[in-house]
Amino acid sequence: MLVLSRQRDESIVIGDNIVVTIVDIRGDKVRLGIEAPTEIPVHRREVFEAIRRENLRASQLDPKETRALGAKRPTETGAPENH
Repeated sequence: MLVLSRQRDESIVIGDNIVVTIVDIRGDKVRLGIEAPTEIPVHRREVFEAIRRENLRASQLDPKETRALGAKRPTETGAPENH
């Protein structure tokens, strides 16, 4: 792991097209600004891990369990809703 020291408004560059800038420092919290191409997903680690777990779970579903996932709800087919 590379460890760098940066102050507010200073940046690091990753590759040719990702820039991470220190936006604010308050106590023990640091706010980062991240500039990256839209095709590169950027997530907080806990969100990334949740996505990864969900993708793994979905990949292990029995094909019979996935049939209902593609079924349209009545409101999606244009049928009137019952209120």
